[in-house]
Amino acid sequence: MFKKLQESVNISRGYLYALHLMLLTALVGLIYSLSASFLDFPSLFLSDKKIVTIAHRGASGYAPESTLSSYRLGVKMGADYIEIDVQMTADGELVAMHDTSVNRTTNGKGAVKDMTLAEIKALDAGSWFNEKHPIYARDDYANEKVPTLREIFEAFGKDTRYMLETKDPEDSPGMEEKMWALVEEYDLRKYVAVQSFSPASLLKIRTWDKDVPLFQLLWYNRPARISERTLSEIGEYANGIGANYLRINEDYVDKVKQSGLLIYPYTVNYQVNMENAVKWGVDGVHTDFPDRLLEVIEELDDPEA
Repeated sequence: MFKKLQESVNISRGYLYALHLMLLTALVGLIYSLSASFLDFPSLFLSDKKIVTIAHRGASGYAPESTLSSYRLGVKMGADYIEIDVQMTADGELVAMHDTSVNRTTNGKGAVKDMTLAEIKALDAGSWFNEKHPIYARDDYANEKVPTLREIFEAFGKDTRYMLETKDPEDSPGMEEKMWALVEEYDLRKYVAVQSFSPASLLKIRTWDKDVPLFQLLWYNRPARISERTLSEIGEYANGIGANYLRINEDYVDKVKQSGLLIYPYTVNYQVNMENAVKWGVDGVHTDFPDRLLEVIEELDDPEA
């Protein structure tokens, strides 16, 4: 009788184990389905990285800046973000261009805001690079075109992240609205961060999305200093600061981080400076050479590699 009772207990335990396994499987499936809708997996993976790599105007050390070739190379090299300077043309189209004029990086002349998209599209945005950097010159860079923000989103979709900079938004009313409309059209809200020298521009975007990472850009002409009051004010609307690397130091980085803000210095192109920035504890780095930065990060993570 004891043996029969024992067999009965064993069967009951087996049944309970199977039931628990079924419930656990169902729970995992439920969590996964909810995660697909509400969790941003790219963000979760990105947060594990020690330093965020931002391809400044793309991998612009190797290809014509702010072109699809440059952005494509930045993505291929493994940058976390491609940085895009957003400007608006005379006919209300958004294009990627750093300077307020087309003079330096095309064969044309004129202010971006005074030219139509058709006029800008007629320009050669690549040959200047081949002439200035013959070591990296390529035939297919010749006659490269200035891309629109739409074309960039179409080219890369959710295969990368975008650090969007609103350039001189006070001179182009409605720029932020058009930019954000494109972000929503391509369902990229979880794939963008926005930076600007304009607090008003960032505040406007914050009213549309409480979670999008925002970075207040700062430029220093002398050794950088920042007050706790300024840090507190920035912290009311932004997640971090972008400052010119050559004017900051480790104390500046510490102070920014102590305030709870992130710091992404720009533009760091020499590996000795990249190493310094990483050792200071910066959260991300803007660079024209994302492969060099990733190499530095790897070496610092594994000195014996």
